[in-house]
Amino acid sequence: MPSAAKPTRIPLRRIFRLFAPYRGRLAAVFSLIVISAVLGMISPFLLRSIMDVALPERRNGLLSVLAGGMLAIVGTVTVLGIFQSYLSLSVGQHVMNDLRNAVYTHLQRMSLAFFTRTRNGEVQSRIANDIGGMTATVTSVSTTVVSSVTTLTASLVAMLTLDWRLTVVSLLMLPLFVWITRNVGEERREFTLRRQKQLAVMSTFVEETLSVNGFLLGRVSGRTGTLTKEFARESAVLTDLNVQASMAGRWRQSTLQIIMAAMPIGIYWAAGMAGQGGWSISVGTLVAFTTVQQALFGPSVQLLQVGITIQSSLALFERVFEYLDMPVDVVEAPCPTALPSARGHVRFEAVSFSHGDDRILRGVDIDLPAGGHLALVGSSGAGKTTLGYLVPRLYDVTAGRITIDGVDVRDLSFATLAETVGVVSQDTHLFHTTIADNLRFVRPGASDGELVAAARAAQIHDLIAGLPDGYQTVVGERGHRFSGGEKQRLAIARTMLRNPRVLILDEATSALDTHTEAAVQRALDRLSAGRTTITIAHRLSTVREADQIAVLDNGVIVEHGTHDELLVKGGRYTELVSLSQSLTDGPRSPAKPLAEKVKPT
Repeated sequence: MPSAAKPTRIPLRRIFRLFAPYRGRLAAVFSLIVISAVLGMISPFLLRSIMDVALPERRNGLLSVLAGGMLAIVGTVTVLGIFQSYLSLSVGQHVMNDLRNAVYTHLQRMSLAFFTRTRNGEVQSRIANDIGGMTATVTSVSTTVVSSVTTLTASLVAMLTLDWRLTVVSLLMLPLFVWITRNVGEERREFTLRRQKQLAVMSTFVEETLSVNGFLLGRVSGRTGTLTKEFARESAVLTDLNVQASMAGRWRQSTLQIIMAAMPIGIYWAAGMAGQGGWSISVGTLVAFTTVQQALFGPSVQLLQVGITIQSSLALFERVFEYLDMPVDVVEAPCPTALPSARGHVRFEAVSFSHGDDRILRGVDIDLPAGGHLALVGSSGAGKTTLGYLVPRLYDVTAGRITIDGVDVRDLSFATLAETVGVVSQDTHLFHTTIADNLRFVRPGASDGELVAAARAAQIHDLIAGLPDGYQTVVGERGHRFSGGEKQRLAIARTMLRNPRVLILDEATSALDTHTEAAVQRALDRLSAGRTTITIAHRLSTVREADQIAVLDNGVIVEHGTHDELLVKGGRYTELVSLSQSLTDGPRSPAKPLAEKVKPT
């Protein structure tokens, strides 16, 4: 699972590249910052003139002009700051949006194998918690850096202009700032990484226990109290991590604040001592200098804080880039082959499939003519579902090939493949929206008449029409307003609306009772009519009429033929029929009488 991997360090230039599309807005932001910094450095000189000229000489006119100038500068800088904040926030939020879209798009390109080995809550945490946690960093770091550097530069120039000797005294304190904060960033980064991992654990726990199925299991199992205690325990861990992350380096920062408060006192002391030695400094210069000095050390602390923030946020970037860097194992052909009018002739040619070190399928050869019906049977774990899912490229073969009408499925575009191959599985997924929206998910432009026609064919229209809101009925979380058979028929109607030439039926009736199975089977028969159909089944009653049956065992086809042919052989298929019948009818229905119904000719 990706979250278990050790995060790798990422270069800062990769983060900076995220801002490349917004160079124009950033340039405007930086221009406003420079203008604001330059204007801000004019005020201390106006203040010096007030202290040294206007007040001692009682020049009220000059005092009014100088005071008005300081007030105008404050107003102008404030207005410029509003525009700067808007532009920087806009850039930051667009970068966040780009990151979210990039992660979601990349995950959409992953194979089914990724989602079968990754917890859903983990994926949600990467997109919501990790990317959401970057917001402050992305929206403020770049502007803070530029603002601080610009202010530092302007402050140094102003300080040197006012008194170069006091400037040297002030700069002697900067190394102390760096020394105090040197380890805070790494400390916060470690706490942030641990906190985000815990958030992922919490998201997964909530997703699993407060979903409809999770809630039902917890309630009927009498485990709600245990789940509540477990949630409280995990929440307490997160609380401790949040406190530790927030407090990391606080003592060092408090020391910095004390030093900053003491610096003006130090300057006054130095000026007083220097005055006794013949070093003349006017009161206005001294007041102006200490004002600028605060503007010097403020940005210095901000720059150090930015370094800490970046270190903390690197843990989040590492987790997000870890997803973005995962290789895509099912890649669309750069120049896909067209399949204008698919007939549905499917061939498996020496197909093998491995997942890591596990070899799931080996050397499968099957020829399924257009309109034919292939049934894949075998014990659990034999590779039936994997073989069926290779056709729509939910996985990719590791050896051999699968063709539709002579074209390798890997040479078809994903859009063409989706139009050609439809899948109806046992675990029907319905979105928490209306019936009409669920049906139109596969064909957004389908008319109301087409929805009704598909629902009639799936034998679900009468039930829908009898609902108070009809096709505008909201199905509920995962469709729990409907029974298993009703959800299956909605899925069948959705697939009928898609009208694929090749159909994969994955255990579509295995979880249903006999009466419901019969209703769903009738709908499936209508759906399968005239289509190339591959049925994956445990209940062998659903596959007896198949044109050919392939029996898989440990990823290998051990028998291949029709129902009657395989019964005559008395091999693995006969064993499966016997087991299926004994589970259905009880111990009084042995397989032998069933096999005896078919006599060799």
